[in-house]
Amino acid sequence: MGSMRKAAAVGALTTLVVGATAVFSTSASAAPNVTPQRVCGSAYKTVNSVPVGSLGTVYLTYNSSNGKNCVATIRSNPGTAKEMSTYIYVPDTDEWAGDSGMYTSYAGPGYVYGKAHCVSWGGNIANVYVSVENSNCAAFKERRVTEIR
Repeated sequence: MGSMRKAAAVGALTTLVVGATAVFSTSASAAPNVTPQRVCGSAYKTVNSVPVGSLGTVYLTYNSSNGKNCVATIRSNPGTAKEMSTYIYVPDTDEWAGDSGMYTSYAGPGYVYGKAHCVSWGGNIANVYVSVENSNCAAFKERRVTEIR
């Protein structure tokens, strides 16, 4: 009788573990698509972006109601955590914001007040770094993109 209870307990535990694994596997693969607006907020409109090789994109967004810019680095294929970063800097005011760490899908947000100022911004995914210097000024200036592998 004791071995029958033991077998039933092992069977129930196996079912529980298999069921939990299926739930976790399903939720991980069904992760929602990450957008700059999900990271920064729905009032932030994408005004610029730069690819991080084939790994993802750094997005620069702007909220016209509060004059703030936001940056987010978003991976093309979320998965195992990788070193990621995002940053934004306003040379005129010396204000900056950023985020870095080991992330599965995105780094950010980083917010600064950028109305009527040029901003420098960028980020990295794994060993691919990008930066855009003095862009999105009140008056259009040519942007310079630097990618380092």
